[in-house]
Amino acid sequence: MIATINLKGIFEFKKSDTLFDLPLLYAMLCLIGVGFVMVTSASMPVAERLFDNPYHIIVRHGMFLFMGMILFWLSTSVSMMWWKRFNPYLLLLGVLMLILVLIIGREANGARRWIPVGPVGIQAAEVAKLFFISYIAGYLVRKRDEVQENIKGFAKPIVVFAVYAFLILMQPDLGTVVVIFVTTVGLLFLAGAKLWQFFVLMLTGVFLVIMLIIFEPYRMARVVGFLEPWKDPFGKGYQLVQSLMAYGQGGWFGQGLGNSVQKLQYLPEAHNDFIFAVIAEELGFMGVVCVLLMLGTLVFRALIIGQQALKSQKEYEGYLALGIGIWFAFQTLVNVGASAGMLPTKGLTLPFVSYGGSSLLVMTIAAGLLQRIDFETKMSTRQATSRGSKR
Repeated sequence: MIATINLKGIFEFKKSDTLFDLPLLYAMLCLIGVGFVMVTSASMPVAERLFDNPYHIIVRHGMFLFMGMILFWLSTSVSMMWWKRFNPYLLLLGVLMLILVLIIGREANGARRWIPVGPVGIQAAEVAKLFFISYIAGYLVRKRDEVQENIKGFAKPIVVFAVYAFLILMQPDLGTVVVIFVTTVGLLFLAGAKLWQFFVLMLTGVFLVIMLIIFEPYRMARVVGFLEPWKDPFGKGYQLVQSLMAYGQGGWFGQGLGNSVQKLQYLPEAHNDFIFAVIAEELGFMGVVCVLLMLGTLVFRALIIGQQALKSQKEYEGYLALGIGIWFAFQTLVNVGASAGMLPTKGLTLPFVSYGGSSLLVMTIAAGLLQRIDFETKMSTRQATSRGSKR
């Protein structure tokens, strides 16, 4: 079943109404623009070394941006009723993708995370992340009273999360598991789960993450490197030391676009996980503040859209928008925190800025969903107002 846009409803808007949430749209487009410029700047040295072509990575990034814009348009065109109806099936599709990647997935840097599709690879965990948030939103609508009243309703989504977490950790990818966990806990809290359940779940989650770090040598090395990077600046702490040096050289207004020293193959993953350090070095404190303001606008608008949807009795849409807002906020916190030395290194992209095809595609779909939710909320509010005035 394919949903279509209600064109009549769109063109009946008053002049004061807008099809899109403009602050959200402008923030997304500005971040994409900043990301394109900074990925170009940060990726040229490594692209020259690996592919003998300084423009190889940015050409691929541009290709993903083009596909992302198509997916953004499609996600704004599909009715939220479709997502609400099919979210259990999307959850199963996410599980199948997570199993498939373990069987035929492409391995890179010791992790098997990408399903090869022609010349590109689809990161199964990124797609599964969106499907899982959609499922939780639907579950909270169907079982809201159960979630609020007894432990059974609270425990069911945690069991589903455990299955997803196990499959993702097999890749391995602890960062994505933590993002899904925080989003799930946040939505359960907003749905009215009891505080003692919330705190028990949080403490259990923290305990399990600590155990996963302790019993996995490379994760433990990351934590040790994060706590005392200068004790081993050419070993465990190398990446963080180079990142902190980039921050230190940035000053108020930066070294100038294209003038980063750390991107010259000193800082690993300069165009990906640590692109914020390159932004800090080239654009300085003022550039960092501007990017954070754009990301803050993105998150704030997502939360506002969710709140407005809940007020309009669109519970699934409201919880989904809130879940996307929590996801964007936490992923930004982890990426910026890791590059600034406030959190251990985790392989999470900076929304709409870092190079990463699957992440960019999934996030543009999520942004399109936010716009669709906002549009349907405006339409329902306008229709309710029209009916009230006729009476």
